[in-house]
Amino acid sequence: MSEMKSSIFYCLIIFVLILLKIQISDESEFRVDMSKADLTHVPQDLPVRTTTLDLSQNYISELQTSDLRPLPKLRDLIMAHNRIQYLDVRVFQFNTELEYLDLSHNKLRMVSCYPTVSLRHLDLSFNPFDALPICKEFGNMSQLKFLGLSANQLQKSSVQPLAGLNVSKVLLVLGDAYGEEEDPESLQDVHTESLHIVFPTKKEFRFTLDVSVSTAVSLELSNIKCVEDKNQCFHFRSVLAKLQKNPSLSNLTLNNIETTWNSFILILQLVWHTTIEYFSISKMQLQGQLENRPFYYSGTSLKAFSVHHVVSDVFNFSQGDIYRIFANMNIPNLTMSDTHIIHMLCPSQASPFLHLDFSNNLLTDMIFSDCEHLIKLETLNLQMNQLKELVKVTHMTNKMKSLQQLDISQNSLRYDEDTTACSWTKTLLILNMSSNTLTDSVFRCLPPKVKILDLHNNRITNIPKDVTHLEALQELNIAFNSLTDLPGCGPFSSLSVLIIDHNSLSHPSADFFQSCHKIRSINAGNNPFQCTCELREFVKNLGQVSSEVIEGWPDSYKCDYPEGAKGTLLKDFHLSPLSCNTTLLIVTIGATMLVLTAIVTFLCLYLDLPWYLRMVCQWTQTRHRARNVPIEELKATFQYHAFISYSGQDSAWVKSELLPNLEREGTRICLHERNFVPGKSIVENIINCIEKSYKSIFVLSPNFVQSEWCHYELYFAHHNLFHEGSNNLILILLEPIPHYSIPSSYHKLKTLMAQRTYLEWPKENSKHGLFWATLRAAINVKLMEQGKEMNHTLHVKGYQCM
Repeated sequence: MSEMKSSIFYCLIIFVLILLKIQISDESEFRVDMSKADLTHVPQDLPVRTTTLDLSQNYISELQTSDLRPLPKLRDLIMAHNRIQYLDVRVFQFNTELEYLDLSHNKLRMVSCYPTVSLRHLDLSFNPFDALPICKEFGNMSQLKFLGLSANQLQKSSVQPLAGLNVSKVLLVLGDAYGEEEDPESLQDVHTESLHIVFPTKKEFRFTLDVSVSTAVSLELSNIKCVEDKNQCFHFRSVLAKLQKNPSLSNLTLNNIETTWNSFILILQLVWHTTIEYFSISKMQLQGQLENRPFYYSGTSLKAFSVHHVVSDVFNFSQGDIYRIFANMNIPNLTMSDTHIIHMLCPSQASPFLHLDFSNNLLTDMIFSDCEHLIKLETLNLQMNQLKELVKVTHMTNKMKSLQQLDISQNSLRYDEDTTACSWTKTLLILNMSSNTLTDSVFRCLPPKVKILDLHNNRITNIPKDVTHLEALQELNIAFNSLTDLPGCGPFSSLSVLIIDHNSLSHPSADFFQSCHKIRSINAGNNPFQCTCELREFVKNLGQVSSEVIEGWPDSYKCDYPEGAKGTLLKDFHLSPLSCNTTLLIVTIGATMLVLTAIVTFLCLYLDLPWYLRMVCQWTQTRHRARNVPIEELKATFQYHAFISYSGQDSAWVKSELLPNLEREGTRICLHERNFVPGKSIVENIINCIEKSYKSIFVLSPNFVQSEWCHYELYFAHHNLFHEGSNNLILILLEPIPHYSIPSSYHKLKTLMAQRTYLEWPKENSKHGLFWATLRAAINVKLMEQGKEMNHTLHVKGYQCM
C-alpha cells in the first residue's frame, strides 16, 4: 500500500512540474514586432524580457553590441530587408540564448566571425557576398538546422568548414557574377537533407556545378534559363544527369524555368529514368515548337509529376502530341494546374493513374468522354475549368470504376432534370460541386453512395422532399445558398455534419434535432434569424445541445429582426411562454376578466361602488369648472352661492339637513322665504334670484314634479343655462322619481335627468360626508361682500313652490 501511495505522489509531482514548465514557457514568450517602422537603428528602449524581435523591412545599416546587450533572453532576431553592410558576430556575445538569426536581403559583403554554438537558423542569403561567408567557427554550430548563404564565387575550400555539420536544409543563392570561375565540385562536402540553389536570373544556363550532394533527399533548383534551341539545354541536362550518382535523392523541384518545348520534353525524359520519385515544376515559360518524337515510359521510379503555372507564347503545333505524352504516363499521380490546357486525351491503354489534378485550366465537358482506361483512378480534380453540363460529367465518371473523390467546384455547372438522367459511378464517396450555378434539382442527381457532399455557394433555395435517399451521406455543406429552413434527416439517415451558414434561415424548424439523431456537428451561424415566437423552440433546442456540436455558438448566431433586437445573440433572446401561446393567452385573459368581473360585482352589490364613483366624478368635474371661471367675473356678477328650489313638502329636509351643512362654511344661500323682494312678482323674483346665484340647486322628489312653481323655476334656470353658456344647474335626487310619474309637460325635467349627472341623497349615514363634500365643492367660490343687500330676512307670503 505504501508503495502505491509513493507512486501516486511521484506521478502528481511530475504532473505539477509539467504544468509549471508549460506555464513558464508560455509566460517566457514575448514578441516585439517593429517591422515596417522606418527605423534607421535598433531602438534602445526594448523590454528586457523580449524573446523575439522583428525589425525586418526597415533602414537599419549597422548592428552594435550596445543594441542587443540589454536583451539577454533574445532567441529570435529577424532583420531581413534592411541595409546592413557589415556584421561582426561578436555583437551577439551577450545573447547566449539566440537561436534564430535572419539577415537575408541586406547589403552584407563581409562577416567577422565569433564562436557561437546556439544558432539553429542562420540566413545570410540574398546578400552581395563575393565568396561564401563561412568561417571556421561555423564548424562548431552543431545545432544548426537551416543555413542560408550567398556568393558570386564557389570554392570547395570555402565550403570545407561545413563538412562536419549535418544541416537539415541549405539555401544557396548565386549572385549575378557567378559562373566566371566555377568549381564544379565545390558542394561535394556539404551534408544536408534538403538543398535549394538559386541560380542568377536572366542568365543562360551554362553552369557545370555538380548539385548531386550525396546526402540530399530533396533538391530544388530555381532560375533555369535555356532558350538556345541549338544545344537543347545541354548544360542543364548535364547537371541533371549527374543526379544518378545520388540514389537517395527522391524529390526534385524546378522553379522559374524559361525554355523550349523540345528542351522541356528532353528534361522530362531525362528525369523519368533517374531515381527521382516526386518531380515538380513551377512557373515555366515555354516557346518554340514541339517535334514529334517518341517518349519512353518504361524503367521509371517516378510516383508523382506536377506542373504549376505554365505560359506558352504560341501553340503552332498539334496539341494532341503534348496531350498524348501526359495522358499515357505510367505513374500514379499527375498534376497539371494553371497550364491553360483545353483538353486531355484518354490513355491509350489501361492507365495506372490513381490521382489526377487538372485544376485551373480551360477543360470542357468533353474531357474523358467515353474513356474506359481510367479504371484505377481514385481522385479527380477538375476545379476551376469550363465545365457546364452536370449530366455529361456524370457520364464521364460512369466508366471510372474506382473513382472515390471528385472535385468539380468553381465551374459553371447546371443541371436540367428534364434532360438525360444522371449516371454516376457507384464508387464515388466524396463530391465537391461548390461554387457553381446548381439549383434545387441537383438533389435528384447525386451519387447513391456519396458520404461527403459539398454544395456551398450555389443557387439552392430548398431541398426537395422527394429526393433520392442518400443513406450513406455523412457530411453535407450547403453554406452560402438561399435555404430558408433546415433540411430534415429523412433522406439523410446517416448525416452527422451539416454546414448551412450564410443562408436565409429566419425561423428554422424546431424539430431538426429530433429527426437528426446522429448529428455531431452543425454550423448554422450567420443567418438572418427572426427573433419571434417561431424561433423560440429552436433556440431552446440549441441551448440543450452541447456547445461542441454547435459550431460558432454563440457569437455567429444573432437576431436580424425585429429592428430593436438586431445584433442580439440568440442565447440572450427570450420571449415569455404567454406571449407565444395563443391558447394560454386567451385562457389567461379570460380568467383575469372573470376575476375582475367578480370583484366589480362584489363592490357594486355590497359596497355600492357606482354611487361613490358618480359622486367623485361629479366633485372632480365641478372643481374643474370652477377653476375655469375668472374670479373677478364671479365677484362682480353673483351675490349668492346657490339658489335652492324645492317642494314645500320637502322643506323639513332642506332646513334640517341641506341649509345647516352648507351655511356652516359661510356659503350664501338664496331662499324664496327670505330673499324674494316684496312688491315684485313671483316670476320676477325667481328670475332675479337665479341670475344673482352662482348655482341653482333643485331638490327633486315626487313632490317636486307635482309643483307648478317648481316647474317654472326649473324652466328659468334651464333657460339661463343655454343663454349664458354657464353650467349652473345642480340636481339633488332626494327620493326616486318613477319615470311614468313625471307629467308629459315636464319634458325639460325629463331631458335634464337623462342628460345631466345628479346627486343622489344616500340613505346610509356613512355616505353623507362624501355627499356634502361634493355639493360644497360644486358651489364653493369666493364672492364679493354685498352688505345689507344680502341680509334680507323677509318672508314672502302667498308663494310656495309646492
